[in-house]
Amino acid sequence: MPVYHYKGYKNDGGAATGIIDAESPKVARVKLRKVGVFPTDMVEQGSATTGSTTGVSGRSTVGIGRSPALSTTDVAMMTRQLATLLVAGLPLVEALGVMVEQTEKKAVKSLMADIREKIRGGGSYSSVLETYPREFSQIYVHMVRAGEASGALDQILFRLAEFLEKQLALKHKVTNAILYPALMMVVGISVLFFLMTFVVPKITAVFTSLKQALPWPTVVLMSVSHFLADYWMVILGVVGLSLWAIRRAMKTEAGQLTADRWLLKVPLIGEVGRMVAISRLTSTLATMLASGVQLLDAMDVAKRVMNNRVLEHAVEGARQNIREGETIAEPLKRSGEFPALVTHMIAVGERSGEMEEMLRRIGQIYDGEVERVITRFTSLLEPIMILVMGVMVFFIVVAILLPIFEMGQMVR
Repeated sequence: MPVYHYKGYKNDGGAATGIIDAESPKVARVKLRKVGVFPTDMVEQGSATTGSTTGVSGRSTVGIGRSPALSTTDVAMMTRQLATLLVAGLPLVEALGVMVEQTEKKAVKSLMADIREKIRGGGSYSSVLETYPREFSQIYVHMVRAGEASGALDQILFRLAEFLEKQLALKHKVTNAILYPALMMVVGISVLFFLMTFVVPKITAVFTSLKQALPWPTVVLMSVSHFLADYWMVILGVVGLSLWAIRRAMKTEAGQLTADRWLLKVPLIGEVGRMVAISRLTSTLATMLASGVQLLDAMDVAKRVMNNRVLEHAVEGARQNIREGETIAEPLKRSGEFPALVTHMIAVGERSGEMEEMLRRIGQIYDGEVERVITRFTSLLEPIMILVMGVMVFFIVVAILLPIFEMGQMVR
């Protein structure tokens, strides 16, 4: 029977090395898990150890150095692939080696090679991921650490992949909903600016040379046109300076807090922003709790995915109250930042002992609400924007044609 030398980690996070006899690496992996050891590397005693995936002495130089940051899509794909390989019975280092060989994207290949080498050097998977904060969030690292401790890293990675894919889907819905109206607005404003600063002045110059009384729409149009033509550089400068000042203020805690508080009060935008934040918070908490992360640690990490300082402070306040012995729902309710539906469902989850399921349901409810509001918003915004642009163009046309009609009547 083959004998395998393994490296891994115990349930308490301590390192473990040794030898084990088994019919195959997969059987050896199962045996080790039964005794509370999670293997990260395994090689058959006496076999060649210079292979690119299973050896412990062979060192690949592929990807050594800092790899570029990856997209969330790349991380989600990597996570699902790694989970699949671990379920198939491959040790972690060997699974990473397979991914290095099969991945075509250079950034992913480089990152996987770096991670594999660091694990071979004695680091745990979670501690290695922690050295790549641009690619792997604290949520990711905490869940992987919980998976290592429980010996169920493969299942945790599947949950992580599903979580990342859901977050991506939600982000794409919001982005796609905003993109088309924003593009229409930019094009519309650009066309109007061109008309008012280049076309209209040339036409109205003819009316001015006639030195006759002009209709009020024409006077208004000429005044606006002359103002834009004379001061467009000043206008752009003021806009640019304002954006710079806002961006600078947003880098401070007070500025970010003020901006987030204001955004929550803006009609529709605040509603969607709050729903997206709640969906992210509850989905993240549900995933982390199901993975074995402690509640207070999960809340500390999950609050950061909300991207709103006001809501983050509310969650942090609730976290401190929970530390002192309170329930979750009550301090969230007192903050006034969470709808009654959310706090009620959390309270029910606490009483029934099904907190993870309730949090998951809240996330699903708010995902659906976000999609419904966005669909309604885009269906209303497009015709409104077309109507506004049409009215403005109609006003320009009327303001230009009225003097022409009056001149025609004078000739008669």
